[in-house]
Parts: sequence; C-alpha cells; structure tokens
Amino acid sequence: MSVPVRVPTQLRTLTGGAGEVEVEATTVGEALKALDATHPGFAERLFDEQGQLRRFVNVFLAEEDVRFLEGLATPIAPGQTVSIVPAVAGG
Repeated sequence: MSVPVRVPTQLRTLTGGAGEVEVEATTVGEALKALDATHPGFAERLFDEQGQLRRFVNVFLAEEDVRFLEGLATPIAPGQTVSIVPAVAGG
C-alpha cells in the first residue's frame, strides 16, 4: 500500500527538497525503512544502534505518536500519513 511520509525541513536535503514522499509499507517501521531505501541517510538519523527510534525523533501516524501505539510495528490503515517530527527543546 502506498503511504505518504511527511519529512521535516531539516531532513529534506535527503529527499531533494520534497516535503512528502510516497513509500510502500503496511507498518510504520516498514515505511521508515522504505524511506531510507529510496532516500539513503534517513536510517542513521532516525534509528539508534538497537534499531529503535532515536530519543529526539518523534513519528506520528494520523496525529498519534507511535510510541503510544505499537511503536514501529504500528499498522498503517489506508489514507493515513506518517509524519517525522523532530523534538523541539526550549525553556
């Protein structure tokens, strides 16, 4: 199934400037791996050495943080969008 992945401005150099990329996937993890396969460089920025999402990278599926769903195993339903959102720190 084709899934749109929204890419933050900081990572658009990897997609040639595209803010949204279509990939084939059925889970969030598959979508992110497919994104790296078509646009190399995402994996090292998104995943830690254990293959988990880096602490300061948030991934949302249809407005829900996947960490509060099934993580990378979260299934994607037709029409849903995956969004990569870098954490914002401030004080």
